[in-house]
Amino acid sequence: MTHDISRRMLLAAAAATLAPGAAGAQATRRPTVVTTTAMLADAVRMLAGEQVAVEALMGEGVDPHLYRPTRADIVKLTQADLVVAHGLGLEAQFRETFLQLARRRAPVLAAESIARDRLLKDEEVADKPDPHVWMDPALWAVVVRAVSEALAALDLPGRSRIAPDLAPVLARLDTLGAYAGQVLGSIAAERRVLVTAHDAFGYLARAYGFEVHGIQGLSTESEAGLKAIEATVDLVVSRTIPAIFVESSVSDRNIRAVIEGAARRGHRVVVGGELFSDAMGKPGTYEGTYVGMIDHNVTTMARALGGTAPEKGMSGRLTG
Repeated sequence: MTHDISRRMLLAAAAATLAPGAAGAQATRRPTVVTTTAMLADAVRMLAGEQVAVEALMGEGVDPHLYRPTRADIVKLTQADLVVAHGLGLEAQFRETFLQLARRRAPVLAAESIARDRLLKDEEVADKPDPHVWMDPALWAVVVRAVSEALAALDLPGRSRIAPDLAPVLARLDTLGAYAGQVLGSIAAERRVLVTAHDAFGYLARAYGFEVHGIQGLSTESEAGLKAIEATVDLVVSRTIPAIFVESSVSDRNIRAVIEGAARRGHRVVVGGELFSDAMGKPGTYEGTYVGMIDHNVTTMARALGGTAPEKGMSGRLTG
């Protein structure tokens, strides 16, 4: 309760800094866009370029399921001209903050533009969708279109309207999706089993004909128990799976436990590589972009599971 009260006070204080007298100075600067995830910030940059100043609250290696907004984050959110969030319950710790922001200007929940019949369900929580839609470039294109519409609708006194460059961005996503289909399709059908720390790859699995097994559920808020780890060991051994994968934003503890459990039963399974699940790579790198993130993931998966993919990925830019 005390935490919620202090958060409301901070939001009110931040809003008070937007005094009418500052309007002239604000008119000379670029519109500011604050996003929750780096994937959304990347979408804004691809669409609007230098027309806006954009900042993501969550960066490399950050788990969005667990991230709690700081005082500095709340100030940024309140002072932004546009706030773009993912939605679908991904930012679990932002509920109160979003409710308070909505009293002044509601954040755009971009992933909630996807039709419900295209969303996967969380089997553990009734009526809760799987939020990891960025794993399918075709679905991410829907999110990007929603971001484009929000940017185009931004109408600020004394400033020109933003003109998002949507068509080439959608074309890049089409190319990415085709590449993913090509390299993942080169994996033998019996080897299309993806074992990861948590269940973030359901949309990728559906799009490209994979079976996916996350040791934890859709969210990292709950810990995987011994029963879940042992079930994963059974799967890996019985299916003679050659490689399983760690994630950049999730502890590798459970993956290591599965490898050790399989070894005790006479089956050698290796770490096939590190995948980007809930966060992109290092800012300023190719893997620190959405296209680079997915390129890295599908290339790593294909090469580890016996498929054919170029070492440097779709456009020869992978660094890992």
